Amino acid sequence: MSQQTPLTKQGAERLRAELKRLKKEERPKIIEAIAEARAHGDLKENAEYHAAREQQGFIEGRIQELESSLSHARIIDVSELDVQGKVVFGAHVTLMEDVEDAEEVHWQIVGDLESSVEDRRLAVSAPLARALIGREEGETVNVETPNGKRVYEIVEVRYDEKG
Repeated sequence: MSQQTPLTKQGAERLRAELKRLKKEERPKIIEAIAEARAHGDLKENAEYHAAREQQGFIEGRIQELESSLSHARIIDVSELDVQGKVVFGAHVTLMEDVEDAEEVHWQIVGDLESSVEDRRLAVSAPLARALIGREEGETVNVETPNGKRVYEIVEVRYDEKG
């Protein structure tokens, strides 16, 4: 039996959009590129053909990964939970990093499949996320990182859909 993978409602929508784009746009483009490369003849020394086939493999692999992930997903809408101000899966958390530095950082706690450092989405399995789960605004958490112990103060916890 497969284990369900948690996803936020927005994360599931992003993955579905990527799957649709791959199937409707990328797959047809690569099939066309392969057909065009085949038309050039001798496939053994046809770099365009081999590059297109390799790209096709990546696209098909990603499509399979997304279909599998979405079929095993447990979609969680945090706005429907009664969490009473606690940090939970899907919450947006503003932290004061290393209390003495007074630098605020913002993260949303999401499933592993939708995490993205660039977009400030933190995987629920990450040490910081695990330390934050169940805590409330005003609390301080200590997190052991590869660079040593870090201290964070929870400044704000939100459950809205926007970042």
